[in-house]
Amino acid sequence: MSETDIVVLREGTEGLSMESYADALRERLPDRTVTLARTPKQERELVADARVVTGITIDEDLLDRADRLELFACTFAGTDHVPMDALAEHGVAVTNAGGIHAPGIAEQAIGNMLVFARRLHEGWRRKERAEWRHFQSGEFTDSTVTIIGLGSIGQAVAQRLQGFEVETIGIRYTPSKGGPTDEVAGFEPDAIHDALSRSEYVVVACPLNDLTRGLIGEAEFATMPTDAVLVNAARGGIVDTDALVSALRSNKIRGAALDVTDPEPLPADHPLWGLENCLITPHTGGHTPKHWDRLADIVAGNLGRLDEGEELENQVLAAESN
Repeated sequence: MSETDIVVLREGTEGLSMESYADALRERLPDRTVTLARTPKQERELVADARVVTGITIDEDLLDRADRLELFACTFAGTDHVPMDALAEHGVAVTNAGGIHAPGIAEQAIGNMLVFARRLHEGWRRKERAEWRHFQSGEFTDSTVTIIGLGSIGQAVAQRLQGFEVETIGIRYTPSKGGPTDEVAGFEPDAIHDALSRSEYVVVACPLNDLTRGLIGEAEFATMPTDAVLVNAARGGIVDTDALVSALRSNKIRGAALDVTDPEPLPADHPLWGLENCLITPHTGGHTPKHWDRLADIVAGNLGRLDEGEELENQVLAAESN
């Protein structure tokens, strides 16, 4: 078996074929060997001689024979499903796909805010009924938008809000770092409630962890103005679903736009489906045809960094010698 620079594992993601991912890597690395493993047998054979393997996850059994393997490039931003301990034991570095979804998610978050500002969803409902009857829209201009989380997604939202003539508040773990928003605050409850109390729009763009699980719940909805709109572009578990249903039903807030839910997928009989002031998309905010192009840029660049012994982009686990 000849040596292979990059092996692309067969399991696709987000409705995008791994063939297109492999093609994107080949375009960037015309002088390297990039191979798509289409069957379990091919995966076993090819991984054994690969320097880089990329996919959703990797079977631990494949690692025992992967003597040349230097890097596993996960195609997801999260790596909690990846056998990190086994990879560390084999001295294999791990990178993730963090940041590649940010442009699409940011555009969708802003689109959802504009939908509520202009009441486009009401226009759509009246169009379906062939009902030519005017309704009052608002303006996005002069609103205050709080962005919870100033990672790649939060920064992309803030960047795209420039020119809309809105005030922005960013919430981040280390507010001393500053950020692209007009104000920056920390995750302390008092700071979050202060921001929520002044916001017409709240965009959730932070990771789900012990600090953020249930971050937006009954108390937070009570603090938000009754004309506020919640946009969750992160993870469903950051928002208390029962509290959200209650807030939407009782008009404690004006509405919500959810690209993520808890539970997910959202059961067909869940009350959120029946609420006109709740827009739902099935976790598609970051799914665009540019997904593989952005990831291929990272993985192709990291192959060169391996050659030069440089730090890898999006590295979440460093390689260690056995």
